[in-house]
Formats: sequence, C-alpha cells, structure tokens
Amino acid sequence: MKLYSYYRSSASFRVRIALAWKGLDYDYVPVHLLKDGGQQFSAEYRALNPASLVPALQDEGRVLTQSLAIIEYLEETHPQPPLLPGDAAGRARVRSLALSIACEIHPLNNLRVLGYLAKTLGASEEQKNAWYRHWVETGLGTVEAMLAGDPRTGRYCHGETPTLADVLLVPQIFNAQRFDCRLDHVPTVMRIHAQCMTLPAFAGAVPAVQPDAE
Repeated sequence: MKLYSYYRSSASFRVRIALAWKGLDYDYVPVHLLKDGGQQFSAEYRALNPASLVPALQDEGRVLTQSLAIIEYLEETHPQPPLLPGDAAGRARVRSLALSIACEIHPLNNLRVLGYLAKTLGASEEQKNAWYRHWVETGLGTVEAMLAGDPRTGRYCHGETPTLADVLLVPQIFNAQRFDCRLDHVPTVMRIHAQCMTLPAFAGAVPAVQPDAE
C-alpha cells in the first residue's frame, strides 16, 4: 500500500489512524499542499486523484480517494479489529457522528476554502480565523450534544472501543487546537479525545511525527 498524505491534513490523519488501528503497513508518500504552488496540483498527482486532494491510497493497483471511502474499504478488506459496530443501529449512529464532522465541519474549514476567503474574497487573517472558529465551535457543540445525551457513548464515541467516529473526531480536535478554538463547551468530546490519545494507533498518527512534518 501507498498512502499519499500531507502531515497536517485532517483527512489524511483519519486514514493514518485507521491503517495503524488495523496494523497495516504502507509506504508514506508526502504531497505538500503549499510547496511548489501545491504539489497536489501536479500532473503526476492529478493522474492519481483528479480532485487534487489528499489522501489517496494505492492498493493492489487500485487508487482510492476520499478518506471515508478509504476507511470503509479498509474495514471491508481488513475487518479486524473493526471500526464499525456489529449492529445496524450502531453503525448508523457511528456514521452519523463521523459525517457530522466530515460533512458539517471539515468542508467549511479546509485549506482551499480558507484560501478562497483570503485570496478571492479579501478576508483578513482575523476574519478568516473567526470564520474557522465559528464553524468548528458550532459543529463540535452539535457533536457534544449527540454524545453527551446518548447512553451508548462510553469511553469512546460509541461504547468501549474506538470506531469510525473516534477516527474522525481526533483530527478535528487537533485542528481546533491549532486555531485556538474554544473547547470548554465540549467536555465529552475532549474526554473521548484524551482517551483516544492513550492508544498507539492514534498517537502515532499525529501530524508532528509524520515523515513530512515541519
């Protein structure tokens, strides 16, 4: 396997956690999103991923894109240890939590959106950061309500072992901390984040320890 990744990309971070959780070896191929005008826009990389986004996973001649699709592929091809519960209702809840982050928070705050705010719409650094914090803090507040009000929440987002929801949650918290977002309103989220970070699969996937970290 080859993982095309950028150390600060939260989507890449998700896949790194999943690969580590399942004990899968892979070659790390860095794709710097800022150098050379963005290496994701090179002809070589666009041939792999026309969307010019990371991550991409190459496995047995296949190229997979979109972090959740990659993780679901890993779940199906390497089902142990699982990242989805065994029951349909549990899987629906875990996916709902994961998608609340992947669809409702992350798209509003990724690099290309922040770049458009600054370069095209003329937002100042202060305005750009205010935008970021608003959507992250609001979105995590929703996730907090989903977790705190549900008896199925355990040490992790769903029960006593990590799931896809935790894999999505941890990178989002790292980004929130990087941009100095308020997090005192999400105590359940932060408790789960701290629990996840005791696990090697999560701790070993953090941006600071990746081969391309700066």
